[in-house]
Amino acid sequence: MSVKIEESWKQRLKDEFEKPYFKSLTDFVRQEYSTRTIYPPAKLIFNAFDECPFDKVKVVVVGQDPYHEPGQAHGLCFSVNDGVQIPPSLVNIYKEIHEDLGTPIPKSGNLERWSKQGVLLLNATLTVRAHQAGSHQHKGWEEFTDSAIYHLANERENLVFILWGAYAQRKGENIDTSKHLVLKSPHPSPLSAHRGFFGNKHFSKTNAYLQANGIEPINW
Repeated sequence: MSVKIEESWKQRLKDEFEKPYFKSLTDFVRQEYSTRTIYPPAKLIFNAFDECPFDKVKVVVVGQDPYHEPGQAHGLCFSVNDGVQIPPSLVNIYKEIHEDLGTPIPKSGNLERWSKQGVLLLNATLTVRAHQAGSHQHKGWEEFTDSAIYHLANERENLVFILWGAYAQRKGENIDTSKHLVLKSPHPSPLSAHRGFFGNKHFSKTNAYLQANGIEPINW
């Protein structure tokens, strides 16, 4: 099956495209886009991969589902388009960056600037129905994104995997911590941020690890 995705990722994930689950997933997603309002726009389903080629990845942030309200989702976890109100979880992420690094809080929730520096902003599920959180879970996306994480964890070294919340931590439970830095904390959602997300210092820890391994740090 021909899938329009950045070339270095296409080479790593080509076996997935031929598996029965991916054919079923593709049929389901095409039907959904043709009959319902689905986010993100179809051309941005693989935006996280397109913005951050395999060999450029330094940091992986694992999210769960795309945002499901109009104008928000554009294929990068936790990120929204310019001009869109910053969602509560991202507000808390910005607060923690400010406390951790002392940098000013951005006016925009668009995290493309992170992607271009090597931060893979990967949702476990890459599509969602409007107004229906979790509506495209358990259709095959999770298997596909597990494969992306597997290739990174096994073929690369000295990556930082940032896993916020139990869901993301399950996605990353097989990562070799002798090869990579794995950072875990509660999710930045307002429901859980005060249980240990605030004060986790994941952004300074990420940069310290990258620098210790001779890798350019991220300008958060």
